[in-house]
Amino acid sequence: MGELLPELLRGVRVTVLVALGGSLLAMVMALLAGLAKLHAPRPLRWLAVAYIETFRGTSALVQLFWLFFVLPHFGITLNPMTVGIVALGLNVGAYGAEVVRGAIGGVAKGQWEAAQALNMTHTQALRRIVLPQAFVAMIPPWGNLLIELLKATSLVSLITLSDLTFKAQQVNQNTLRTVEVFSLVLLMYLALSVLITVGTRALERRVKR
Repeated sequence: MGELLPELLRGVRVTVLVALGGSLLAMVMALLAGLAKLHAPRPLRWLAVAYIETFRGTSALVQLFWLFFVLPHFGITLNPMTVGIVALGLNVGAYGAEVVRGAIGGVAKGQWEAAQALNMTHTQALRRIVLPQAFVAMIPPWGNLLIELLKATSLVSLITLSDLTFKAQQVNQNTLRTVEVFSLVLLMYLALSVLITVGTRALERRVKR
């Protein structure tokens, strides 16, 4: 354990950084795309639909490779960490946009009507009345999406980023302790997933109160 853990923990640090950065980007993109699909002018709505369908309809691995290997042909070169965060954030954000759209659509129509009766504008009603209620419904599916994003961070090992999976492969090649190495890696991913689950459930309980 003393031989294996230090290197694997360095990989955990990179995995957590990619997961955090990707999660933040995914939430921003999901909110923007979800709102645009529902309430934006038609050109922005088409743009949101194009983004959602493109990133939901193609492989996250292909998106990762495209950003890392294809963009340099257009004069845009990103470091592996940035590519990992952007690719996973955009991919999960596309799925999250549908969560946002569904949660907003699930708010009772009477809430909109009551806001209009109070002389609120559409934007005020959305910000003060609808989004707070929709946010509660978004939390459970977002917890699942964040766990999927965490698991997808293993793909960044294919673009030379020293995440947990990359470190596990290196340690396994150096020590030939396959059972121990990948059992530890499995437990580490499980522990991170449990942290996300506990965090989202605690947030859901707090928001409901």
